[in-house]
Amino acid sequence: MTVPTGRRERKKAVTRQKIADAALRLFLECGYDAVGIRDVAAEADVAVTTLFSHFASKEALVFEQDDDFEQRLTRAVTDRAPYEPLVPALRREIQALVRHCTADSAAPIRRLIDESPALREYEESMRLRHAESLATAIAADPDLSRTTTACRAIARFVIDAYSLARAAADPKAAVDEIFRMIEAAWEATCPSVNSTSTAGP
Repeated sequence: MTVPTGRRERKKAVTRQKIADAALRLFLECGYDAVGIRDVAAEADVAVTTLFSHFASKEALVFEQDDDFEQRLTRAVTDRAPYEPLVPALRREIQALVRHCTADSAAPIRRLIDESPALREYEESMRLRHAESLATAIAADPDLSRTTTACRAIARFVIDAYSLARAAADPKAAVDEIFRMIEAAWEATCPSVNSTSTAGP
């Protein structure tokens, strides 16, 4: 998680975490549908307006690390070492995210999401947003030189890799298998490869 630097930012982060913890506690104890926003605000000892200043919706309370995950994915592109290939950097980050989300402590939250149509729908929209952010970061890197379509396709593959591996019997092996395919797809979009393959005799 990104650590806030200023005093005001740290205070906001503490309040946000307190609300998220209270929400998750209630959701797990009582069920997602049985808990209202006012219940969460009361449990966290904050005003409803304060809750909404940190979370845009009830669904967002369950995915409180949404922004952090999105930033980690884009930073895997923007902060990688000079000349480091893109796909290994993304694979490393996805592997870490899968490890986090398949830990035993995450199982109750996963069940909560799987049992709620509203949360599954929110998760799907979140995944699409993450894919678009990742595609934008890839397209903005002048060293990568791919078409917009290629950047968006690879970003979707990477986000899907996270979802597929998380549900696999062996998540680590699944990440390795999927990223071999992603590597091949990424190499196939290289302009030099395409120009060579389409060149005449």
